Amino acid sequence: MIMDLLSQLPLFATDQQLAVAIVGKDRASMWMKTVIPQLEKKGFPRIDPLHDGRPVPLVRKFYEGYFGITAGFAAAAPDGKENLGMWKSRRRTRKASDE
Repeated sequence: MIMDLLSQLPLFATDQQLAVAIVGKDRASMWMKTVIPQLEKKGFPRIDPLHDGRPVPLVRKFYEGYFGITAGFAAAAPDGKENLGMWKSRRRTRKASDE
């Protein structure tokens, strides 16, 4: 049986607590120093200053999306404002020579 260590953490956990739950005690310090900065670039939840920790439910959701577990979880940001009018084209008038 696989133990879900994330479910045993408080609602807001420290990086140390998250590291031990995710990669284990032996690799926790390496994960905090090298992996967290890389994951933050991909949308890993930031530390909430009011609670002095990362929100564990969002960490779980991040990993579900990271591994493709949740269908429909979008990790990418919207690519910009929609401009539906760009597809309307002006009518071409036929010249007498085209007929």
